[in-house]
Amino acid sequence: MYKILMVCLGNICRSPLAEGILQSKVNADTVFVDSAGTAAYHIGNKPDERSIDVAAKYGLNIRNQRARKFSVSDFDEFDMIYAMDESNYQNILDVARNKDDEQKVQLILNESNPNSNLNVPDPYYGGNQGFENVYKMLDEACEIIAKKL
Repeated sequence: MYKILMVCLGNICRSPLAEGILQSKVNADTVFVDSAGTAAYHIGNKPDERSIDVAAKYGLNIRNQRARKFSVSDFDEFDMIYAMDESNYQNILDVARNKDDEQKVQLILNESNPNSNLNVPDPYYGGNQGFENVYKMLDEACEIIAKKL
């Protein structure tokens, strides 16, 4: 089974959406998708209601997800680790143990915008439109990831 981890800061806005979107596009028998945050702010919490709402608008239920913190052991568990932005990308690389760990990590929007190093903006402090915009960015990137698998 191929395992993919989506990572943002708190694991309540962007990475839960990325997890839910990619799960909806792949075969669960061959691809496992999870998410985590580089900070421990929201451990055990469900996704932000605005993420839940925008996911539901597109027919996805992410309500049962629970936030967890990224762990060094995730390098052993996952084949690919997608960071939502440069800050979290660097946070992940900072705990990488070797080149093999580092090679598993990339910015998710480089899938839809190769070599651009674009960030998925954190919609937490904004309104509903920010969550809609993030959904669309992640949906496009996840479509490409799913086709590669």
